[in-house]
Amino acid sequence: MSMMSNIFLKPHIVALALPSKFAFPHTAKPALTTFFVPHFSTAPLSYGPSLHKGNPSQSQSQSQSQNDDVLREEAFTRVFHLAALRVPAAECFALEGRLRGHLLNWPRVRNIARVPGDDVHPDLAPLLPQPIGGADLGEEERRLVALQRRIHGKADGNGDALSPVLYRERLARTFNSRGFVKFRHLAKISRPNRNKKRRKKEEASQGAKRVGENGLSVVEVVEDEDEGGLRNLLGEEFARSKWRGSTRLLLLDERYASRGVEEFPEAIKAVLKEYAENSTTLTLELVRCKLTLFYDYWQMTEVLEALLPEGMIVPSTFETVGHIAHLNLRDEHLPYKRLIAKVVLDKNKPRIQTVVNKIDSIQNEYRTMQLEVLAGNHSLVTTVVENGIRFQVDLATVYWSSRLGTERQRLLSGFTRNDVICDVFSGVGPLAIPAARIVKRVLANDLNPYAVEYLERNSVLNKLERRIKVFNMDGRRFIKAMYASDISRSITQVVMNLPSEAAEFLDAFRGIYKDRPEVGELTFPMIHVYGFSKARDPEFDFHERIRIALLEVAVNVDMRRVRLVAPGKWMLCASFILPKSVAFANTAVDA
Repeated sequence: MSMMSNIFLKPHIVALALPSKFAFPHTAKPALTTFFVPHFSTAPLSYGPSLHKGNPSQSQSQSQSQNDDVLREEAFTRVFHLAALRVPAAECFALEGRLRGHLLNWPRVRNIARVPGDDVHPDLAPLLPQPIGGADLGEEERRLVALQRRIHGKADGNGDALSPVLYRERLARTFNSRGFVKFRHLAKISRPNRNKKRRKKEEASQGAKRVGENGLSVVEVVEDEDEGGLRNLLGEEFARSKWRGSTRLLLLDERYASRGVEEFPEAIKAVLKEYAENSTTLTLELVRCKLTLFYDYWQMTEVLEALLPEGMIVPSTFETVGHIAHLNLRDEHLPYKRLIAKVVLDKNKPRIQTVVNKIDSIQNEYRTMQLEVLAGNHSLVTTVVENGIRFQVDLATVYWSSRLGTERQRLLSGFTRNDVICDVFSGVGPLAIPAARIVKRVLANDLNPYAVEYLERNSVLNKLERRIKVFNMDGRRFIKAMYASDISRSITQVVMNLPSEAAEFLDAFRGIYKDRPEVGELTFPMIHVYGFSKARDPEFDFHERIRIALLEVAVNVDMRRVRLVAPGKWMLCASFILPKSVAFANTAVDA
């Protein structure tokens, strides 16, 4: 998650201690507890948050068993003890800049933490209107608005509304109908987010421990106030100071967690002394905090490393097809497949809603994958956007590979408006449909009737149905049928993307012009054929297979490696112009 977490603190006030008088009360340094899962016996990391460090929550259940299909999120709760500087909100950002390099600086945790309840000093609390009946989640905010009105000398019903939502509503009313045409989203943003309020109410009713919109972390102040040390450091004036307005906490580097102020770096001491000398309101405290990181905080790879046995490869990548995450788990992962899927789903919501695993290689004639749904909803119908084109796909009945998107874009970049494309194994149209926006005409074919149905649907969805002609037949028969008609004179590019057996279909090009005179306007197309090779020299191996299929030795081929699909197994693309000798070959001699 890239979004920073919102951190809230409980309203306890704890005092600062500086040089010899600024030490924390003598408390035992909390020991680092290792979270016990099969391989958590390594030493804690030197810096930064880690599941290897911190104290497991007291409510944590027993450690995750290896064959348990239920993921216990509470087992990933970690508690870290930190030190923090408590300062007025108005001076917080200036001090943050001065102390940069000495703050916590952990990913997804803000260095500045807000303390709800400290916006108002207890002495001022009686001045606020008390809630009538049960207070909802917005009651505290309304009480603060009332206090601000009193501070600025306004009654509760006077003056401009301080609430941003009410302000936007008033702004929206100043626009007439023409104004809304110009600012289309103004009416929408002027309304409060009711779903957000409802979600907060539900969390509160369930007694959710995770305070903050992201549910990543919580900070609590755990030490009591010690006014003596603070008075000796900052002088007698400090005893008369009162908290006025809101405060913030600057979370200090974890290395300072158990240190007194006399052990802090000189840079921090200098900043604190300068602040004490220049501040007119001496409001500064050093407090000890408890930072709790929940399951939602940890990244997918961190959780998987904790769940899987030591030495096992962590499945950190997967193919995304719309809302579906497609895993290719190894045999060693299968006992933990549902745990892995649950983590993948949790850490990639809402983009991912379904997690599947391929349980068998593609062996059927329609090239459909045998998939097992491991987590999320069971819908395998999704929408994919690639190269600006929307495709509807049903992974249960058709084939799709998002990993070939770059290769498809490479082919598209070589097409021109004068081309006529013949896509022999088109599938649902990942190449045929975007090509229709570029070229003069596309002839798309697939043997799978479900793929043809989605091809037609996607053509209409993208408003390109007039530039694509769809066929449903065997690839060899399709090639012969196209070159037996007059349309063969215009075909300039032929794409054969069926890597497992496309080269075997090249024999269909032998003799396609044998019954036509060799003089005249005949087009010899550029053929792009894909294939797999496990040979030591994959280019030479695939070239030989092309020569054998065409029964022609002199074939000039432009060969390139597309991607490594498995250890030692390459997917290749061979591009060549159909030799004249092949097009006019006498197939009767072949027989």
